[in-house]
Amino acid sequence: MPDQTASFKPSLGLFDATMIVAGSMIGSGIFIVSADMLKDVGSAGWLIIAWLITGFMTLTAAMSYGELSAMFPKAGGQYVYLKESYNPLIGFLYGWSFFAVIQTGTIAAVGVGFAKFAGYFFPSLRWEDVNTFNLLGLKIHYAQLVAIVLIVFLTYVNTKGIKTGKIIQTVFTSTKLLSLFGLILAGFFVFKKDIWHANWQHAWILQHITKAADGTINYIPLLTGVGLGAIASSMVGSIFSSDAWNNVTFIAGEIKNPKRNIGLSLFLGTLIVTIIYVLTNIVYLATVPLTNLAFAQDNRVALEASHAIFGDIGTKIIAIMIMISTFGCNNGLILAGARVYYTMANDKLFFKQASTLNKNIVPEWALWIQCIMASALCLSGKYGDLLDMISFVVVMFYALTIFGIFILRKKMPDAERPYKAFGYPLLPAIYILMAIAFCILLIIYKPAFTWPGLIIVLIGIPIYYIAIAKRQN
Repeated sequence: MPDQTASFKPSLGLFDATMIVAGSMIGSGIFIVSADMLKDVGSAGWLIIAWLITGFMTLTAAMSYGELSAMFPKAGGQYVYLKESYNPLIGFLYGWSFFAVIQTGTIAAVGVGFAKFAGYFFPSLRWEDVNTFNLLGLKIHYAQLVAIVLIVFLTYVNTKGIKTGKIIQTVFTSTKLLSLFGLILAGFFVFKKDIWHANWQHAWILQHITKAADGTINYIPLLTGVGLGAIASSMVGSIFSSDAWNNVTFIAGEIKNPKRNIGLSLFLGTLIVTIIYVLTNIVYLATVPLTNLAFAQDNRVALEASHAIFGDIGTKIIAIMIMISTFGCNNGLILAGARVYYTMANDKLFFKQASTLNKNIVPEWALWIQCIMASALCLSGKYGDLLDMISFVVVMFYALTIFGIFILRKKMPDAERPYKAFGYPLLPAIYILMAIAFCILLIIYKPAFTWPGLIIVLIGIPIYYIAIAKRQN
């Protein structure tokens, strides 16, 4: 039976927390997104710059969150920070967006990524029309069913207690970190100087790369304003690949010495992943011609690099790496996400049942409602579109959260701050300005992806007031 009085037990150390940060960040993105990024910016130099900007923003945000996590070392993370900095409505809008698409959509996308790459070993999972069937008017692919089975399995595992989820996270994150380091080392070992020099020949020209029906490659130079838009557009991919670093803050109630370990794990985890991401892209550029990367089949740039490094067996090597990566990533996302709904439910802003813990001291009901939503997004086939739509909203909420540090310094000047934001006020201010510029550029140059994202957020306003009215009755 659910326990209404139980509370979370701290059982995760610094290493476990760091594995959750890194494991939640590394999914399928690093193996895929550089193709579209190259199409947007058109050169090796600007590709690396886009990843470096993303890395700087991620590290700055992570170090700023350290102050907030030390002030509010309890389950809920960003939802709690926004509620305390602004008001319950802003916190709820984040929590609503988190449930509607940010976390559940990411879980769905990562699950399907796992199933797609399993198709290298099981032909019925290959992304082809022959591997589909109709169900209630929906065209369902067998890979979508495998994604749902994976999500259900990991949800079930996490209902058995935080220790089980911790073991999976540690094993799979360690494996994929070692695998990525192995790919990087192998890439430097077979470093192809002719390809490297050719890729860097026009490294600082901002241009779109397009491919005509006859296979002709076209390069379209970009003016300054449009070029900035292209950089922002390309960063949708790198930001998606670097997102979910804040998941560890959602499980603060289960981390030992959270005032120290959350901030430290955020820094260590994001630093490790940032270094890996930049080095991985350098390996891509050192082994595969630029146009082959930009127009890799199904955007699988890592497959092109792996084939160049390991030969024909490279396809299977990279498929196994991505399956390991997505499996571990989804475990971290599932483990952490339910804690947000648990905290919202305790504030009477989510389903009441989500506020309970089971006999294993985990929010089982919240885990299963998250599972149902993510599974529905798997079946809809629209999870990828939803993630694109919400990408700038995620950054907007990050900016709001970091601005909350400035608000709380005035609002709660005497509050205990065991850890203070690194580089305050300069670095947090730089992050906020960069985030605002990113969002504005996306609104201008990618309106099809930004307005629907805002609409998803704004739908939460009437839902919030309905919840408030019910709470008062």
